[in-house]
Amino acid sequence: AHLSLVTPRRHRDAVVMYLTTRAMLTRCVVHARRGVSAYGTFGRRRDGSKLLQQHANKSAVGSGTARTRTLSHAHAPKNTADVSSGVFLGSGALNAGARVEVNAQTLVLGIETSCDDTAAAVVRGDGVVLGEAIASQAAIHGPWGGVVPNLARAAHEEAIDAVVAAALAEAGTTAEALSAVAVTCGPGLSMCLRVGVRKAQKMSAQYCLPIVPVHHVEAHALVARLCAGTEAVTFPFLALLVSGGHNMLITARGVGDYTILGSTLDDALGEAYDKTARLLGLPVGGGGGPALEKLALEGDPTKYKFPVPLRQRKNCDFSYAGLKTAARMAIDADIGGGDGDDVEWDGVDKRQTRADIAASFQAKAVKHLEERLKRAIVWAREDTPDLSCIVVAGGVAANATVRSTLVKIAEDANLPLVFPPPKWCTDNGVMVAWSGCERLALGLAESAVDADLERKHETMDPRDIHCNLLPRWPIGEKDGRATRDNIKSAKTARIADPLRGADGDRNISGSSVRAAGIE
Repeated sequence: AHLSLVTPRRHRDAVVMYLTTRAMLTRCVVHARRGVSAYGTFGRRRDGSKLLQQHANKSAVGSGTARTRTLSHAHAPKNTADVSSGVFLGSGALNAGARVEVNAQTLVLGIETSCDDTAAAVVRGDGVVLGEAIASQAAIHGPWGGVVPNLARAAHEEAIDAVVAAALAEAGTTAEALSAVAVTCGPGLSMCLRVGVRKAQKMSAQYCLPIVPVHHVEAHALVARLCAGTEAVTFPFLALLVSGGHNMLITARGVGDYTILGSTLDDALGEAYDKTARLLGLPVGGGGGPALEKLALEGDPTKYKFPVPLRQRKNCDFSYAGLKTAARMAIDADIGGGDGDDVEWDGVDKRQTRADIAASFQAKAVKHLEERLKRAIVWAREDTPDLSCIVVAGGVAANATVRSTLVKIAEDANLPLVFPPPKWCTDNGVMVAWSGCERLALGLAESAVDADLERKHETMDPRDIHCNLLPRWPIGEKDGRATRDNIKSAKTARIADPLRGADGDRNISGSSVRAAGIE
């Protein structure tokens, strides 16, 4: 916080890089002393599985003697997260995977810490939201122009207990009265996911609550069923997620049964908005999108001939890196950025030029979104002609230009368009709790965490406690027409198996949960 006040903005990225590198080096030294390398463990796991890394000899610094260090599973990171067993966080499948009756007497607590907001909510099984709370980190990350993972984790750790307590208090209930606890375990930032997962595991053990692992993107898609009602948003439907970290088009056939029609190859739309806003000198605290949208109202969207991304690729994938670069080049040429860093704008200097760049950028960004969504509707109807609606989620959906464009596309396609309320488009606890209700009803929950094991965890270093976090967890398989993962910009290391449904492969086409929707 001190550095954010005294360090010029153009140097903050360098400061963050220095602090992060120093922290990583410190952790490497600590791990080396404990017998853990940056790539895995020294020696074999106790369960006799394959050797994870060839660092068995000379692990004692300066000793010169050969030895093998055997460590517990807590220290054994895997190249791919183990989701094949279906067991994530608890003590095995709840009631052997049998369906559970979820109704108005069912109370599910949802916990969300996947990125930069700490959120919790209590939702009834019939879709009534009893209480919710959120601790925003916008003031923490705003001065840095983006999310700083270490700061996000620390803020989660400080806020998690109070946020959960506030959600329970607003709901007028206690932890003892809950039916289950649902928690986001991926995708997201590992160090942030861990905070929420450990809180959920502690509550599961203490109050003997079933625990429901939740996929962050699925939660965004399913919350529309709570808002509009399960009778209006029936499977199958087409979902568009547009946020700071995700751009994705998916066909939803059922809970846990999704096909990815397209996703971002580099920057998401919200990220491109934020970075361009920062280059223009606009305030980015809480997101630069609203500031850029407001400035664009004063500009000429045809002034700059920016390219519409990926026009030569007739698929549904997104890419905003090139458009962002084009905007940056225009800013450097017509406004001036010195060495290319973002500048702090006084609100007056070259205002019209900045407004024209903002308007031109937004016009092409939204056009790209429009072209991809139109093609996705055609693709989805080829496989699932009985689409019920289009669901739009994510913070960028609050943008008036984006929203009006999507409304026109839906009208032309003769499909209802469903927007959750703005507060539930961004990350929140309600979407996690409702996703927990849907998955609990289908038997996709786990038995309570073993209380004895949790008591043992309390005596351990938190880094030694194994959490099956899934920071890179696909929501489903990619459509055959989508860009495959062998391109250079797609990172494939440590990607978990795709989310699955009730039968472990292709899920059912519906859910036994019913929600009337909200007014």
